[in-house]
Amino acid sequence: MSEVRILYIEDNESNRLLVRRVLEAEGYTVEEAADGPTGLAKVRTSPPDLVLLDINLPEVDGYEMVRRLRSLPGMAGVPIVALTANVMKGDRERTIEAGCDGYIQKPVDVDALPSQIASFL
Repeated sequence: MSEVRILYIEDNESNRLLVRRVLEAEGYTVEEAADGPTGLAKVRTSPPDLVLLDINLPEVDGYEMVRRLRSLPGMAGVPIVALTANVMKGDRERTIEAGCDGYIQKPVDVDALPSQIASFL
């Protein structure tokens, strides 16, 4: 398997650490961004193979982030997966309608996460 780069856009440092540890143990390369503008800058520099995106971000929320990410060159076919605590009725549908390819709810199931990610690649 060639190197798979994942960009995780998440403002919570503990969440970033947990997800990075789980995915790096599976052989993925995980880059992080603590906010939307930083995530967009990283994508412009080097588009990842997959984006994990928190919906509840400061400054620019995840729904707007999906729109901005999709508008960037080379990002049309890159999977964007919401990793979110938004688990009320209709949240999954709203996330998919916003342009995400998938939806993983928090708290993260560390045993299931690697196979969930693999299903989008």
